[in-house]
Amino acid sequence: MCTRRTVTLTVALLALAGCSSSGRDPVVEVSAQDATLNTRWHANLASPTSLAGVVQMRGSASMAPSADGSETNVTLTLANASPGGLHPWAVHRGQCGTATDNGVFGRNEAYKALKVGDDGLADGAATVPLTTPRTGGYFVVVYASVANPETVVACGNLAPPTR
Repeated sequence: MCTRRTVTLTVALLALAGCSSSGRDPVVEVSAQDATLNTRWHANLASPTSLAGVVQMRGSASMAPSADGSETNVTLTLANASPGGLHPWAVHRGQCGTATDNGVFGRNEAYKALKVGDDGLADGAATVPLTTPRTGGYFVVVYASVANPETVVACGNLAPPTR
């Protein structure tokens, strides 16, 4: 009986040793690139409901620190826009569709107008010479045209990074 118990215990210990992770590569590897994942702001853009049936643009935007953290990189993609269109855009402090527009984040010159391709898509990028905020309210706004900068054709609130 004692031998049976010893054999069972030995087999169990060998099985556990075989499942050990020593000498194996780690299952998950984390790189320095992953460090920026919790510093990136995200937004989904859509046309205001007041333009329903007229303009139905959609898109996404993100805002993240530059490699050295001294600047903020903003990217934007826009879809379902009129081919050939030229749309000014920017990140603002506040929230879409409210009276809490507290001005452009950075300078207007950082945001080059979006040129819409024949497929109705446009991409934009801006480098703002300010550090990326950690808190607050920010939104991305796309305007109808240079001649009509008062009409918003797409907007999205930037969601802060998760902590």
